[in-house]
Amino acid sequence: MLFLKDRTAAMPFIMLASLLDMMSIGLIIPVLPALVGEFTGSQADQAFWYGAVTFAFGLANFFSSPVLGALSDAHGRRLVLLLGFCGMAFSFLATVLATAMWVLVAVRVVSGAMQANLSVANAYVADITPPEMRARRFGMLGAMFGLGFILGPVMGGLLGAIDLRLPFLAAGCLALLNLLYGYFVLPESLPASRRRAFQWRAANPVSALRGLAQLKGVGPLVAVIACAGLAQFVLYTTWVLYTTFKFGWGPLENGWSLAAVGVVSVIVQGLLLGRLLRWFSPRRLAVLGLVSSTLAYLLWGAATEGWMMFAVIFVNLLGATVAASIQSIISGAADARNQGQALGAVGGLNSLMAVIAPVLGAPILAMVSHLPPGDWRIGAPFYFCAALQAAALVLAVLHFRRERLAILAAKHSA
Repeated sequence: MLFLKDRTAAMPFIMLASLLDMMSIGLIIPVLPALVGEFTGSQADQAFWYGAVTFAFGLANFFSSPVLGALSDAHGRRLVLLLGFCGMAFSFLATVLATAMWVLVAVRVVSGAMQANLSVANAYVADITPPEMRARRFGMLGAMFGLGFILGPVMGGLLGAIDLRLPFLAAGCLALLNLLYGYFVLPESLPASRRRAFQWRAANPVSALRGLAQLKGVGPLVAVIACAGLAQFVLYTTWVLYTTFKFGWGPLENGWSLAAVGVVSVIVQGLLLGRLLRWFSPRRLAVLGLVSSTLAYLLWGAATEGWMMFAVIFVNLLGATVAASIQSIISGAADARNQGQALGAVGGLNSLMAVIAPVLGAPILAMVSHLPPGDWRIGAPFYFCAALQAAALVLAVLHFRRERLAILAAKHSA
């Protein structure tokens, strides 16, 4: 077993692993809906089964993320990360060989059950980073995911133009590369002295979320994560159809817009977050980010020209700081032995929001799809996202205010 000797040197290891991880996921984004279409006879069936494939992965991941997070607390991060890379490689390579729709659904169930890479990577970073530096380090990790989100879809689109299954083959090879890299290079971050016994009761998703809510200093932040996560996944679900209905965009424009999101993520989380944290605490930065993203959703919904969508993406810089800020708060509230379980619960909660989002976002967009291009009402899904984000903002402000008053009261009574 490799154990961590140099905490600074370990950070590049986990960043490269995360970059390869996100690239392999991004590779399949442009082609998975089209591959589903090969097994269906109509657009309606294609939409239904693509939703089923997405739902299957999210549901399996919701139940497995807390379990894998707790396993990483008991047996180390490296082992669970390697398991996740195995799951990804199996998923992509099995998809290349799929000959029926049920195979695609089954493969995504297995893949979702074996993957908790993001939450375990965050727990790895928490292991090797002092609390005051975690928000910045989480931002660096987020920048790697953003960079992977730029490179992956571009490569997937180019390879998919040659053959729809070629991106899955490339993604499977990347996952295998990550597996080899992790096995031979990636050191373990959690020494035996800081591990805790695995308990099924604590690892089930309901108990994990309850335990997350009971962490000192977290509480309502669970609802903040849920609202902000649901808004984000509704955005992902409806973005392409929304821009098509309202502006007549095609794959090229949508591809550039997704790349723009990735560029902003890299710039903010990789370059600006450290500087922002010198001026603002993670709590203040989370609030400012929620304000910015609430306004961004409103502006995206009200946009009358396609260029405005790009303008809002680049203006909404602070919106890219929310996840890293809140994760640092939760990580700081969790015991050193519970980082995997706590951040696994966060991953599970986000997976649940990914399951719920298509159920809400698609019908809202369908209600306004008959309206003429350019009509402001077509932005209904984004107004819904703005309402969710505003609710997250109110909950965060109230929580941080109560927390501050409790600290002041404790000081006066001491």
